[in-house]
Amino acid sequence: MHATRRRLCAALVAVGCAVGVAACGDHEEPQPTAAAEQPAADLQPVKDFLLEHTERLDADAAKLREDAEAYYALAEAADFEYAKLLVDKRAEVKAFVEDAQATFTDANPAYEEMEGVVAGVPSLADYDVIIDAGADKSDPENAAPITLKTPGGKTFDRPGNFNYLIETSAFGTEPKFAAKGVEPDLDGDGEVSFGEAVPDADFYVTAAREFEKTVKELDAAAREWTPTPQDAFTALVVMTPTMSEYFDAWKNSRFVAGAKAQEKAFVAASRLQDIADILGGLQTVYKGVQPRIAEVDDAQATQTKQDLTELTSFAERLRDEEAGGKKFTADQAETLGAEAQTRAEAIAGQISQAAGRLDIQLET
Repeated sequence: MHATRRRLCAALVAVGCAVGVAACGDHEEPQPTAAAEQPAADLQPVKDFLLEHTERLDADAAKLREDAEAYYALAEAADFEYAKLLVDKRAEVKAFVEDAQATFTDANPAYEEMEGVVAGVPSLADYDVIIDAGADKSDPENAAPITLKTPGGKTFDRPGNFNYLIETSAFGTEPKFAAKGVEPDLDGDGEVSFGEAVPDADFYVTAAREFEKTVKELDAAAREWTPTPQDAFTALVVMTPTMSEYFDAWKNSRFVAGAKAQEKAFVAASRLQDIADILGGLQTVYKGVQPRIAEVDDAQATQTKQDLTELTSFAERLRDEEAGGKKFTADQAETLGAEAQTRAEAIAGQISQAAGRLDIQLET
């Protein structure tokens, strides 16, 4: 589990402790009941939802890898002399880059919609670090444990998560992953515009191969996973109150900061879309546990559903306004993020309390 999310989950469990719904401190923690340990029939839709998305992502990852192989063959035929490659095969390179960008843009929601489950379920959470949440080696505590060894003999030690590697290579926002000695003027107009890129084929094909391999491993793990109430409650408590980090990333991205953005990722899709996708997935998870919460407090179960629905609608409204042309400022992003975080923490606190009343331990 990502360190920030782990700390927040622990804090929300403490909220439950403060109101007397879970054992805390030096007291012995209650053991899950037999019912809590057994798979819940109403959680099967959560697994079905997860598998639908791992299959989608697997198809996108396969296409990214296949296109990367073709691009690598083009570059190899030009002896990796990229200036020559652009002279001889400019149209092919342009088509590859545009296709890679489009495929990644399709893959983004395939992952983000299921991230609430992947990142929130302890047995699957490592895949979130590797695919989407992990940093590079400059942040050792949160770095994705990835080492890439390329066909050309280069080694990249913890360069970042795979979504970051693929996106920044395809869109040309990370110079470390770009071909050297060439200006990526794909349309030949004498200027380099945003989105024009010539990835280092040696690096890109390696990242695409390993991404596809990791996605297949996630799909296999998801098929082996049997969802339990503990998994579902933990996912909701861990992933719902992550609004501030997503809004902060949005504030620093091109969607708010424009050409002055320091953030190299999050260019294919706005983080507002990602937020709405994640919350939509968490609604699927909550639908599975709502009947359990209703066992101890039917009114609270209904209220929490309403609060989560309203938070999702809040994110969707912002996403749609931005897609319609509205430009948000950094100050607005901070204010909106604080509001979303307050709402999300309240929801997670309610769910944490319900878990305590049901004797369902959260994995912090």
